[in-house]
Amino acid sequence: MKRIATTGLMACAFMFGTMACGGSGSDSVEQAQEATEQTFEDTAMEDRRVEASEFVTKAASSSMMEVEAGKLAQERATNPQVKEFAAMMVKDHSAANDELRTLATSKNITLPDSMSNEHMDQMRDLRDKQGAEFDRNYMDKMVSAHDSDISMFEDVAEDENYADADVKAFASKTLPKLRQHRDRAQQIRDGLGNN
Repeated sequence: MKRIATTGLMACAFMFGTMACGGSGSDSVEQAQEATEQTFEDTAMEDRRVEASEFVTKAASSSMMEVEAGKLAQERATNPQVKEFAAMMVKDHSAANDELRTLATSKNITLPDSMSNEHMDQMRDLRDKQGAEFDRNYMDKMVSAHDSDISMFEDVAEDENYADADVKAFASKTLPKLRQHRDRAQQIRDGLGNN
């Protein structure tokens, strides 16, 4: 464990040194996870907080992307059902973000200040689309994002050995809403066809 921690610290020092010298490509989710790891390093809570941090930071990034994509879809979508779904994404995921922020604060977990690089790439791709192509692409992304979210949340909610009961409770409570979102996204996407 010490060797891994030392190697990790050396990697962090190199990464921060590279960033200070103008390097780019750092991921805000990874930075948030590393900050939490440093906070709890060599404490009795280290393993539990690192595990919780990994879930919370990834969930926060995905939810941020779904809110931002929803805002964009409210402006650009041409299909009324897509616009309605986008409004639901903004409302529901903003509320989830608030709850996640409260949970993270109570656990002293650092949240990312922006989406992961992967989620930013998805947003860039979406911004390049217009009209019916935008609608289909947005709904494709929402089905895919919710598939990924559901898998991640199930891993925590259904893990009998998951150490943090509060994080597990959040995952369990949020899963039904994610499944509802995914089913509605699939229904809308299927209705759009290939027009």
